Amino acid sequence: MRVIGMMSGTSYDAVDAAAAELTLTGDTLALRPLGLVSAGYPPALRAALAAALPPAATTLHEVCRLDTGVGRAFAEVAVRADRELCGGRADLVVSHGQTVYHWVEGGRVHGTLQLGAPAWIAEATGRTVVSDLRTRDVAAGGQGAPLVSLVDVLWLSGRPGRPVALNLGGIANVTVAAGPAGPAGPVAFDTGPGNALVDAAVRLVTDGARDIDEDGALGARGRVDPALLRRLLAEPYYAAPAPKTTGKELFHAEYLRAALTAHGAPVAAADLVATVTRLTAETVAGAVRGLGGTEVVASGGGVRNPTLTAMLRAALGRIPLRVSDELGLPAAAKEAYAFAVLGFLTVLGLPGTLPGCTGARGARVLGSLTPGAGGLRLPEPAAAAPVRLDVLPPPWP
Repeated sequence: MRVIGMMSGTSYDAVDAAAAELTLTGDTLALRPLGLVSAGYPPALRAALAAALPPAATTLHEVCRLDTGVGRAFAEVAVRADRELCGGRADLVVSHGQTVYHWVEGGRVHGTLQLGAPAWIAEATGRTVVSDLRTRDVAAGGQGAPLVSLVDVLWLSGRPGRPVALNLGGIANVTVAAGPAGPAGPVAFDTGPGNALVDAAVRLVTDGARDIDEDGALGARGRVDPALLRRLLAEPYYAAPAPKTTGKELFHAEYLRAALTAHGAPVAAADLVATVTRLTAETVAGAVRGLGGTEVVASGGGVRNPTLTAMLRAALGRIPLRVSDELGLPAAAKEAYAFAVLGFLTVLGLPGTLPGCTGARGARVLGSLTPGAGGLRLPEPAAAAPVRLDVLPPPWP
């Protein structure tokens, strides 16, 4: 099948659509990347998203408007992906949507909300859409995240040692194919902020004029404030046991302002950005060491920040840091490819979760289906789930 996987991360900067040719043969799933298209949200929609996200208050009227606006934005990118990457012959679209809230209390996830009504995608493309991928895992007692852990385990389990997959999005998450004490099963969790507090710091010190630390330039000019870093590292989330998940409900601009107020002493703009960049590096490296990781394979927007990757390499010490491109999955598209795989498994009637990674009572088939123009025609259910993922070369030199 030719499957388009779509998502917009917690930085809500763009909609990504990655197309893949997926084939299940026996216990092996083969993925051939077909490319990525991406488009930023329209400025008014992005501003509306920013204004509605926690800790801000919002209204049901605004939630409805955002659900439609995000759905239309996803639909436009899906049409492009089908035309430009699949020659108009895509079989399925898988939409993660835009996460706007992850309801966590007492270490347990009670609900999760992703906006972007899939009917807009189905109507625009004529393709069946798999969406709402997280809720079933939450209903089964899981964290609903990191959902990419199944794909990470299938992809990396054949490598020597204990490889750790790392996604550096707004929130950072890790997956290891075996437990830290040996072959106790896969483990996955959110380590804490990836780019979330770096972005918040940049917006704070530029009065909203900039959203990101382009090329890590501001952080590179700063010096880490040791006292502020110690205060930030005291966050209880880091010491909580896995499985666990978090989001911008915790790590947002007001969280950073509160830490600065408690710190008391003034912090220069570049020093603040350097400090929260180091926070991400230290918390990720600490998680990797706790898992007994022997290598890190990184993806996500954070790999484009050379200051963050340099700090992470230093914090990891002798543990090598690789970018997922080296193993065939482009870092900018890896999560979108992962959601393509999860939707593919859904239409084959196969589970898309690993209970040891999300904490659910058992593996579950994920998502909801929105029929395309030709009605709902699903393939025959697969006899058995894959145990490995092979990434094939793309169909171009």
